[in-house]
Amino acid sequence: MMEAAPGARGATNVQVWDLPLRLWHWALAILVLVAWVTPNVFDRLHRLAGYGVIALLAFRLIWGFAGTRYARFGKLGVRLRAAPRYIWNLRRGITGRYIGLNPAGTVMLVALLLALAVSAITGAMEVTVTFFGVWWVEDTHAYASDAVIVLAGLHVLGVIVVGLLQRQNLVRAMFTGRKAIHRRH
Repeated sequence: MMEAAPGARGATNVQVWDLPLRLWHWALAILVLVAWVTPNVFDRLHRLAGYGVIALLAFRLIWGFAGTRYARFGKLGVRLRAAPRYIWNLRRGITGRYIGLNPAGTVMLVALLLALAVSAITGAMEVTVTFFGVWWVEDTHAYASDAVIVLAGLHVLGVIVVGLLQRQNLVRAMFTGRKAIHRRH
């Protein structure tokens, strides 16, 4: 459904991200922050946050195939192949216009999902009898967890940069689900 954006000439507000996807996004952000600040201090809370991340990853995998248009993984390959050129063009301030994720956002989605999966799975492995104290499981969990935090920081920075270049509040769009699409005249 499209409607004119208030005060935006030639722009239309489009529902892009559905409520389940937005709730998933913010729940994941909260659980990652909780997991990041609680290891070796509040171990039970750390484990619960990790199990929550596993549940959210399972939901996202399902929603990537069964969800609404912009939640689905259908354009993943196309956008991943377009990412090098997109990122190269960002140096000159050229962002193009994408209703859903842009190619850089798609790369970030895949990288974050993979790093989160490795972090959460190795974290769950660490509390089992079989893998407790196994060095490679502990190291993999630590490195993957650090990668998640670095990627999350890059994600936030990328959202800010692209939002500024496009003169669009992308953070608000992830709360409301609506994004301003500018029409060419």
